Amino acid sequence: MTVTGNEPARSNADIIGRDDVNDVDAIFEVTNTDRDEVVRHVQNNADTLFTWDYEKGARPRLNKLYEKAKHAMWDGEQDLDWSIDVDLDEVIEHMRAVTYVQNQSLFKLAEVPGSPLSNFGEDEWNELARESLVWQMSQFLHGEQGALVATAKIVETVPWIDAKYYAATQVMDEARHVEVFAKYLDTKLGDRYPINIHLRDLLDDVIDDSRWDMTYLGMQIMIEGLALAAFGFLHQITDEPLLKKLLRYVMSDEARHVAFGVLSLQEHYQNLTLAEIQERQEFAFEAALRMRDRFLRQEVWHRLGIDDARPIIACMLNAPPEEKEFQRLLFSKIVPNCRKLGLLDAGEGWLRTKFTEIGVIEFEHLESSDDEYGDFALATG
Repeated sequence: MTVTGNEPARSNADIIGRDDVNDVDAIFEVTNTDRDEVVRHVQNNADTLFTWDYEKGARPRLNKLYEKAKHAMWDGEQDLDWSIDVDLDEVIEHMRAVTYVQNQSLFKLAEVPGSPLSNFGEDEWNELARESLVWQMSQFLHGEQGALVATAKIVETVPWIDAKYYAATQVMDEARHVEVFAKYLDTKLGDRYPINIHLRDLLDDVIDDSRWDMTYLGMQIMIEGLALAAFGFLHQITDEPLLKKLLRYVMSDEARHVAFGVLSLQEHYQNLTLAEIQERQEFAFEAALRMRDRFLRQEVWHRLGIDDARPIIACMLNAPPEEKEFQRLLFSKIVPNCRKLGLLDAGEGWLRTKFTEIGVIEFEHLESSDDEYGDFALATG
């Protein structure tokens, strides 16, 4: 069994301080040198907090969320039909057709002599689509384990009993999510990717930070918010019934999880200084860039034998807006939640400016997760 330590992740200055957020070389400087690790050691610097105030419902909106969570549990073994035969070629064919417009720049790059994609024919495009699906599902799996660990940390570190109650239900949710994504990868896709380095670095920071609210911000708002949007996109473009239902069940939980972060941080942020808020703005933008960089699929290009994928990444980053709809939609949950928390306009609107630079500020007036989580609830009865 390979166990690795916690080598330093990129700092805020490394990410938000670079002149160009689309600097391909800076993105590729971060590589995963521990692809074969089985267990990863990350230092947890947080204090464990007990509370002797057991008044249930002192925070009514958190209590309401907890009551809903208790009645919304589902069973991954019983409620999903694992006997469904998944025809991966058929799944890929459908997804390629649905996402055709979003890949026009890559198709044009393939026409350039000497480009990394110049030898791509139909077989290679199908292989890219298959590998991308396996990669995406693998990152969902790793992110869900990150949420499992981070939410267990929230149970330990948050000072309010209503938040501890709800976080405990989320721990069970995340265990269920890890279970079903792992089973789908193993039994239906038959393959798996290691964790993306940008996601791993962010998870390391979320666990390493001693402040409980930074765990909330990194996991509940940024990672879970982006995951909810990504699940929704994949749910929309796939017609594979088992995957579609799996994603629908997971989304019903994730919407509550993000709402939990919004409700908890709204109260806490009211008592922070401007300097403390600005630090959280920087962390939010750092997380946003890491999540954006994660979806550039460095591991896929490596597995396909492309030694230098920089031209591909540059092509993806500089694609016209109509081809970057997926990247932009990933922030459709994050931006309105940051607005609800007061992070967009604090400190002369620093975060608003940064989100404008990466082209996602238009999502700010969409419904925030604490208002919309009921829309994702599963039908009962």
